[in-house]
Amino acid sequence: MPHRGSFITIERHIADQEHLHLYATGAFSRLLRDLMLAIRVISREVRRAGLVDIFGTTGEENVHGERVRKLDVFSNETIIRAMRYGGHLCGMASEESEGLIPIPENVAKGSYVLLFDPLDGSSNIDINVTIGTIFSIYRRVSPDIDRLGDMNDLIQPGYRQVAAGYALYGSSTVLVYTTGNGVDMFTYDPTLGEFLLSNSTIRIPERGGYYSINEGNSSYWHEGMANYISHLKEIDPETNRPYSQRYIGTAVADVHRTLMYGGIFLYPGDKKSPNGKLRLMYEVNPLAMLIEQAGGVAIDGRNRVLDLVPETLHERSPLVCGSPANVEEALSFIEEDPVGEEVSENQSSPS
Repeated sequence: MPHRGSFITIERHIADQEHLHLYATGAFSRLLRDLMLAIRVISREVRRAGLVDIFGTTGEENVHGERVRKLDVFSNETIIRAMRYGGHLCGMASEESEGLIPIPENVAKGSYVLLFDPLDGSSNIDINVTIGTIFSIYRRVSPDIDRLGDMNDLIQPGYRQVAAGYALYGSSTVLVYTTGNGVDMFTYDPTLGEFLLSNSTIRIPERGGYYSINEGNSSYWHEGMANYISHLKEIDPETNRPYSQRYIGTAVADVHRTLMYGGIFLYPGDKKSPNGKLRLMYEVNPLAMLIEQAGGVAIDGRNRVLDLVPETLHERSPLVCGSPANVEEALSFIEEDPVGEEVSENQSSPS
């Protein structure tokens, strides 16, 4: 935790983190500061959403066949505008866009790529439930630093992320992020226009008493998953069961609670959706990096998420993440299910 009475802004924190990297040039720090500006703007519009014509859908569908909401479009365009001209990126990709989002020809190209979900939990917008922005940053792999990036720069395994984080727009706006040196949380003070450090070096509890899963899908679960959830509901004072079920339906909010209080978040593959629902590049990888950096575990049901090798930009992946003891226990049930094991061999294939 920050020292009582201290005011550590995110800009100061980013600058301090830069000193941990011997060959830092400042470009990465400026990239993060541009992204923070976009998040501030989105936070402002989320707060004003009921006062302006920003609720509801546009009448269009995104690349996943989902209805596009007005605040989705605004958030997506805000991040693109904030990041496109900074000279730090060679390309971007958004959950709301089909392919690579190019950097204009007359703008300098940088050494990084940005992937983002501009507004996770879109279906909850109109009922004033917590929503968020998720982001993931990689170094470019294409050799020509002066040219636009390509799909090889975007489609990289999660262990290559150099930063990941999310903003939550709830009772307050909080930003949680990592650059590979632990996880820190900042809370936005609208009177100052600043994100202030509110929780440093977050560590997820070894075990927690909460589980988060969409039980509306229980009819489609494989036997191992069904047995595990039944196990969590059994009465056993020695192991503090039954666990408490918590499910918001916004992945970033459910993972945030798991990160802070411990327990387990699950969006598994099942008989209806073998690859789950969440997008590997925009949701699963950045959330998994944060969980691991806080001392937790993130798997796709059996394998470490960050080791998965993506094949397409918008593929999906199951996610089971949280406190180490909880995930280990879940894995013991999943591994007993031969049907689930057979399905897991195909889970890394694109949807």
